[in-house]
Amino acid sequence: MSRVRVHNFSVSLDGFATGEGQSLDAPFGHAGGRLHEWFFQTRSFHEMRGESGGGAGVDDAVANTWATGIGAEIMGRNKFGPQRGPWENHEWTGWWGPNPPFHTPVFVLTHYPRPSVEMEGGTTFHFIDATPEEALRQAREAAGGLDVRIGGGPSTVREFLAADLIDHLHIVVVPMVLGRGVRLWDGLEGVDKRFGIESVTTPSGVTHITMRRAESGG
Repeated sequence: MSRVRVHNFSVSLDGFATGEGQSLDAPFGHAGGRLHEWFFQTRSFHEMRGESGGGAGVDDAVANTWATGIGAEIMGRNKFGPQRGPWENHEWTGWWGPNPPFHTPVFVLTHYPRPSVEMEGGTTFHFIDATPEEALRQAREAAGGLDVRIGGGPSTVREFLAADLIDHLHIVVVPMVLGRGVRLWDGLEGVDKRFGIESVTTPSGVTHITMRRAESGG
């Protein structure tokens, strides 16, 4: 069976994966881009933007595994955009412009389903009201045997961890203290026991933690 993976997921030293006060102009709230500065230097980031550039080293090598073998993504509504409640702006198609970097079907979890939106480059957003188990069933069907990525945000990753549905978890611990926002690990005491864990600290100052379910084959 295909694996369920999380990649390049940044958290602060105090466990926050996004700041407080998300808005159209501040997708990560008061955290701004600080949690992701390590990623902005990688080849993977520049390729997403259609640019050349990016460095070498561990940050670059790890970041570039993000898309390998992925056939679909699941994300929470707050990753897709800042709107809450019933959809008021159906013209909003995400933070990523007309050609999002996913190039796969993307299942957006929301209590307010709406028609699917087909974008350039092979990305189609499907808006579904579903449990983690049902969302994963639909994503696996769309992935055609490839892996499914859980893209975030922290509440969505936490729900899939609580349901024991994640096989591969790549967390990037960034040496900063946010103090407020949305935390990843709340309510997940003992989750580490499900995984084999490796870590490496890089010259950028971040620590890459890779957690792999033993029976998933890596």
